[in-house]
Amino acid sequence: MISHSSPLDASVLVLNKMFMAVHVINVRRAFILLCKELAEVVSLEDGQFATYTFETWREVSEFRAKHFREEEDDWVRTSNNEIQVPRVIRLTSYDKLPKHTVKFNRRNIFARDTNQCQYCGKKFALSELSLDHIVPRSQGGESSWENVVCACIDCNVRKGGRTPKQAHMGLIKKPEKPKRSPTLSMKLTSKKYQSWKTFLDNAYWSVELK
Repeated sequence: MISHSSPLDASVLVLNKMFMAVHVINVRRAFILLCKELAEVVSLEDGQFATYTFETWREVSEFRAKHFREEEDDWVRTSNNEIQVPRVIRLTSYDKLPKHTVKFNRRNIFARDTNQCQYCGKKFALSELSLDHIVPRSQGGESSWENVVCACIDCNVRKGGRTPKQAHMGLIKKPEKPKRSPTLSMKLTSKKYQSWKTFLDNAYWSVELK
């Protein structure tokens, strides 16, 4: 679920010099990079890329604030005006390639399974979820993307130290290692981050979220 708290807590996709996605940061960090002239704003306009320095982006923001605003836009108010939160920035001198691995951790497993118990199919708050080894470790099961799923506490207790077959319980879907960060994939369901798809849909890399 995307948080709608402070605009400064929104996420910004970071591209390297070759326009390849390498990272996701918050707005505070993005503005620091822009102010230090280490990055530029990348905006998709009428099917083409436009890039802006921090100063030119402020000018564009003033115009947009007066003439058109989109519901999904975020704005940061300054003493004199408002600056639109950029969704994508490009590091002007960083040419390293993006990482190819998705971290195997609790957050990414919950995100991959969309906070849905893989046995009963219901969605729960994080505090009501646990991780379950499909083949229990006591039976030689590994801690891997293919053997660990999100489960509600009731289903986990019911299954106990058994396999789903032994417990007469079925899985909602077969667990797999995701091709990109599951947390990132959840963000892409939000309208405010749709511009990211231009840089991610045809990518073979993953963005590591910190």
